[in-house]
Amino acid sequence: MIRHLSPLLFIRNIATTIPISTASQLTFKTIAYPRSRRLIPSYNQLSFFSTTTIRHHGHIKKPEPGEELKVTFVLKDGEQKTFDVCEDETLLDIAQGHDLDMEGACGGSCACSTCHVIVDPDYYDALPEPEDDENDMLDLAPGLTETSRLGCQVKMSKDIDGIRVALPTMTRNVNNNDFK
Repeated sequence: MIRHLSPLLFIRNIATTIPISTASQLTFKTIAYPRSRRLIPSYNQLSFFSTTTIRHHGHIKKPEPGEELKVTFVLKDGEQKTFDVCEDETLLDIAQGHDLDMEGACGGSCACSTCHVIVDPDYYDALPEPEDDENDMLDLAPGLTETSRLGCQVKMSKDIDGIRVALPTMTRNVNNNDFK
């Protein structure tokens, strides 16, 4: 006689009778006991599944004394804010880390234009040329200028120390808070 088990009961039975790897056990545990307190694996458990470096946008570190670079953001209302930053941080990370109004909907993967900035012409030529992906996304940005760049693609370096960038008055905002 063949017993028909529900999927959850079947997984519980497999997890208890077949020796399996730790990562698989965590998967089975999460699936098999969905009403338990452990619905979402902890950070340590997630490390079994991925070796990709986790990147948190908007979390910037404080520069070492003497190694700081300066960046000035000109906000939509004309206010200017200057920050000391580290080398290799993107303008998107810096803006989000200081609670400026820059969305970065794609998380800095160059798949949207919500981190569009207008670079001061004095610094534009010091930046590396934009890649094709960035140019494609810039075509979607409202208020495009000759010195427009995506904030997620501009990394701070000593060549652009003191850079000034303006946040455009209009952006393509995909944040759903606007629709409440």
